Amino acid sequence: MTPLSETQKDLFQKFAALASLLALTLVFSFVSQAFFGLGNALTVALQVTSIAYLGIGATCVIITGGIDLSVGAILALAGVVDALAVRAGVPVPLAMLAGLLVGAACGAVNGLCVTLLKLPPFIATLGMMLVARGVALQITDAKAIGGLGERFAALGNGSLWRIVEIGPDGFPDVIFPGIPYPVLLMVALAVAVSILLNRTTLGRHLYAIGSNAEAARLSGVDVGRVTLFAYVLSGLLAGLTGCVLMSRLVTAQPSEGLMYELDAIAAAVIGGTSLSGGVGTISGTVIGAFVIGILRNGLNMGGVSAFIQQIVIGLVILLTVWIDQMRHRR
Repeated sequence: MTPLSETQKDLFQKFAALASLLALTLVFSFVSQAFFGLGNALTVALQVTSIAYLGIGATCVIITGGIDLSVGAILALAGVVDALAVRAGVPVPLAMLAGLLVGAACGAVNGLCVTLLKLPPFIATLGMMLVARGVALQITDAKAIGGLGERFAALGNGSLWRIVEIGPDGFPDVIFPGIPYPVLLMVALAVAVSILLNRTTLGRHLYAIGSNAEAARLSGVDVGRVTLFAYVLSGLLAGLTGCVLMSRLVTAQPSEGLMYELDAIAAAVIGGTSLSGGVGTISGTVIGAFVIGILRNGLNMGGVSAFIQQIVIGLVILLTVWIDQMRHRR
């Protein structure tokens, strides 16, 4: 038999993830009749957005052969900076911009530690995880920030094409709940970063570095700058996740985002991104995020405890990483 090409292997992994997604959907449709409802579908899509935002950033970093363990803590820091700015009277768009800049700055520090200081990505981002979480807890005195107003909640809780009519009883009836803004943002980000990876020179350089950094350097690729870009993008998307998530909650929690980095990495790996670098797609990562989201949603509907859910998702992660390693060895 003719050995599969790398492109064929990537397609196989992506369609394997898609098949898993469809299988989970089918199984959980028998668990609860409400699973296929429009309301539940929008709920799953909304819950998946945080994993997808972080997973898109994680994919770009992992493609270069790196890892980012700090995104959950950066998420919390960016979110509380956003909230503190709003409490101080800063307009909401500018406050969210401040959160994005905080995320990008943290990502830049990660990238500089990896490229200039030559620290292993695991250690560099682990250090940033501790620093960012500590700063978030310090500036808030480890307390939640509330009273942020309706404008702060608009991005996380608003929706497009929402249809509401006043019923005979005088109360509003929701005809169509609309598509949540975070879901639309997820689609836009996935398309934009997918184009970046597949249609631009920068995207090709990211793959080249992950495949063989020394060969990429000898080919004229500025390995340091391209790697730095990947970490800045990951930090920026973590900052965006923090702003959107805190907007959804209408409260900024400095302890938010715990273990989110593992969900992001799991989504990328389930979708076919190789931890060895050089392989990965955004569409696969989004599929992986939905696999995790539907798995959690279906287990919740089935009355499975949160502890058992952690065990199941942990086993799924171990299985997908093992498959990835076997594929890499072959």
